[in-house]
Amino acid sequence: MHVIATAGHVDHGKSTLVRALTGIEPDRWAEEKRRGLTIDLGFAWTTTPSGREIAFVDVPGHERFLGNMLAGLGPAPVVCFVVAADEGWREQSTDHRDAVAALGIRHGVIVVTRADKAPDAVEDVIAQARKQLRDTGLAGAPAVAVSAVTGAGLDELRHTLDEVLATVPAPVQDGRVRLWVDRAFTITGAGAVVTGTLAAGQIRAEDALELSGAEGTQRVVVRGLQHHGTTEQVAQPVSRTAVNLRGIQAAAIHRGDALLTPDAWQLVDTVDVRRVSGEALTEVPAQVTAHIGTAAVPARLRPFEDDHARLTFDRRLPLAVSDRIVLRDSGSGRILGGAQVLDADPPELRRRGDGARRADALSALPPGGDVTAEVARRGAVQIATLRRLGIAGASGDAPEGVRPIGGWWVDEQRFEQWASALQTAVRELHARDPLAAGLSRGAAASLLGLPSLDLLAAVVEAAGLQQRDGEISAPGAESALGGAEDAVRQLETRLRARPFDAPEADDLAQLGLGPRELAAAERAGRLLRLRDGVILLPNGPALAMRALAELPALFTTSEARQALQATRRVAVPLLEHLDARGWTRRVDNSHREVVR
Repeated sequence: MHVIATAGHVDHGKSTLVRALTGIEPDRWAEEKRRGLTIDLGFAWTTTPSGREIAFVDVPGHERFLGNMLAGLGPAPVVCFVVAADEGWREQSTDHRDAVAALGIRHGVIVVTRADKAPDAVEDVIAQARKQLRDTGLAGAPAVAVSAVTGAGLDELRHTLDEVLATVPAPVQDGRVRLWVDRAFTITGAGAVVTGTLAAGQIRAEDALELSGAEGTQRVVVRGLQHHGTTEQVAQPVSRTAVNLRGIQAAAIHRGDALLTPDAWQLVDTVDVRRVSGEALTEVPAQVTAHIGTAAVPARLRPFEDDHARLTFDRRLPLAVSDRIVLRDSGSGRILGGAQVLDADPPELRRRGDGARRADALSALPPGGDVTAEVARRGAVQIATLRRLGIAGASGDAPEGVRPIGGWWVDEQRFEQWASALQTAVRELHARDPLAAGLSRGAAASLLGLPSLDLLAAVVEAAGLQQRDGEISAPGAESALGGAEDAVRQLETRLRARPFDAPEADDLAQLGLGPRELAAAERAGRLLRLRDGVILLPNGPALAMRALAELPALFTTSEARQALQATRRVAVPLLEHLDARGWTRRVDNSHREVVR
């Protein structure tokens, strides 16, 4: 399937040509038929001699309806550029040529209409058209002279269209959907219907999609699909598609809205662009109208230099790297030129000289973006984000210099800096405070400026550090007790002699063992802390089990206390600890048993 847009000066026979090729009247409005003037987009379809199915989007040629023309031409990959033999190149021919250049359309046919009225002028008009189109993608396009009145040349045009369409690259069948809406209306009994040109991906009945517009984004469900008046279960690219939507009213949908694959597009209000046609960006007014797809959006332009600039739109749009934008003067409406998106998520410009530095960076970028440079600029970025931004290379394996970590791509140089900085910070912490458990995960992420805690484990490992209970420390640091070493040894000697004679708070205070010292000793595996401030040796529970094994099958807390030669202050927390380990078990309110 293919979609072809018309282009050319008003009253040069675009609609008449479409009608002659398809047998379908493209003018839909009564006023259009009454005035003999195309005002809005028209649609028709047919098949080529080889059986290719094609749809025509017929655009208005009058300067007053240039915005409508751009809405039709924007999503179309192929164009029939029409010039009348009896009039030749005219003012709106130039506007449409500029639009073709701005959009980067590279496939099409030059059609000289009304050849019956001026047969001797045909060759001159073709030469004139070729001269005007020499700096566009249609520079080498074939030319055919036709007469819709006599039918002369129509068969040749059909065969020429066949040959041109055979050279058009196949659309991406499994790509993400972005259908720019050109019409929205209500069908009784069916509800809201939108139409547009599906350039990539597929839409199926019952698909959940996002509708993005000036009012925001909302989820909708595909109730049904039509293609050229026939109900379909799947809409294929490239095709004219009518989508019946559930969950929204047609009055809430407007030309320039877009149906999107959910979570597959980045909605942005600022992009950095490169000039691809037209005036130097330094000569363009600050306030422009930007045409993208079928949308026409007010925008503010900040030039960096002649060929690169920043565009800020008055609403968020689903844009990606390589998208083409037509710039129009908001006052006169004339086409100023075309721009191509280089960065759909550009950095903020805050410092003096940032604009010049940004211009240098953009000058080095290829049209599809540089995934390695993008990762390096950010330090780390989610792969899904790169794909939403449409950056070339984001769908394959990580390139050289990029480290994949889960769903992230990380710049290798930045990763090494993170690992080195974390290693230094942890070692300085231990030197400053030997009793410190380590650096908390949150503090480490903040110190390094990590965009996600998901990256921290890999950095910790690369730094040769370890994580324990949410703290990051150097190997062996947990055994360092500093000035508390002697006090802990004294306590160990006492507990080895009387394992369940846990020190009171006063005893610990006399030894100089506070909460930090005790926590450090526990991390070092030197002491075991139970609830209520009970301190034992790590082997205390095992020693307790030996004594409890000598008791009757069912024993009370009092019997356990006597067997352990411990106070109730020690026995109760110890028994609860054994219960938690699954070594003992409560049978009722008064008795326990050893789990064997």
